[in-house]
Amino acid sequence: MITNIKNNTSKGLGILLMVLTSLFSTAQQDPAYTQYMFNTQTINPAYAGTWNTVGFMALTRHQWTGIDGAPKTYTFSVQAPLKNEKVALGLNVINDEIGLEKRFSLHADYSYRIKVSDKSHLRMGLKGGFTNYSHNLQAHQLSSSGGIDDPTFQGEINSDFMPNFGVGAFLYSTKYYVGLSVPQVLVNEFENNYNNYKSEAQLRHYFLIAGAVFDLGENVKFKPTFLTKATNGAPVQFDFTGNFLIKERFWLGAMYRTGDSYGFIAQWIFAQKLRLGYAIDFSINDLRHYSGGTHEIMVSYELKFRKERVVSPRYF
Repeated sequence: MITNIKNNTSKGLGILLMVLTSLFSTAQQDPAYTQYMFNTQTINPAYAGTWNTVGFMALTRHQWTGIDGAPKTYTFSVQAPLKNEKVALGLNVINDEIGLEKRFSLHADYSYRIKVSDKSHLRMGLKGGFTNYSHNLQAHQLSSSGGIDDPTFQGEINSDFMPNFGVGAFLYSTKYYVGLSVPQVLVNEFENNYNNYKSEAQLRHYFLIAGAVFDLGENVKFKPTFLTKATNGAPVQFDFTGNFLIKERFWLGAMYRTGDSYGFIAQWIFAQKLRLGYAIDFSINDLRHYSGGTHEIMVSYELKFRKERVVSPRYF
């Protein structure tokens, strides 16, 4: 019985910490990705077309495993250059769940390429689509001491259609890249249909991303990258990552996210078409005592219709 009490206490404390962490970070609502350097299209529409092939990417992220109601994110992206290779189109589908809170978004991307020099290009991008948000407040289990009648937890928040658009720019070559984007320009609200309570459901986020590749030898390359995320009402967050490419087939690296976590990344490349990636994060706050870490799995595939004289993997 004592063991059960300890387990329930630990579980309750873990859930409480997760809720408090969510409250302190409500201003940052977009999902975070450890493998952001391979998943740039979700935050920057100008990234579409940089593969120069028809490409597909699927990613699943399970955050703070072992805690009930912890965030789960499922992402699917497609990009394809048109016959006019300066223009490319893309599509992003994201399903994000945190407890009883659910967000489903569908956005299309358009990017246009401008030649800057013989080795570098600039892409300008537009993103447009919608997000569906729902939260069944009555489904929360509340204490019997007055909590059941709390008007805050009555009714359901349901915003079936919240349109939005975003913009982005992406400067790149085979050795470096820099991107700046605002994937959601409009600030949308949701409303509780029980007490007409309104709150901001989508905030404007600003992303700055950059990376470079350095040769360390015949079979080893080093790629440092960083991502900066900023929005009103929340601290600026930085992701710093270093990845090593071994024999053009295997990525291995580590990351650090300020005030949040550290982790490790691995990716296998098969025939320059198929990529399998895995990442694991560990919290650096009190959640580390209750969580089994955050796990992220990514799969991407490219359809290459043209034969290239020199076959080499893309680095970004």
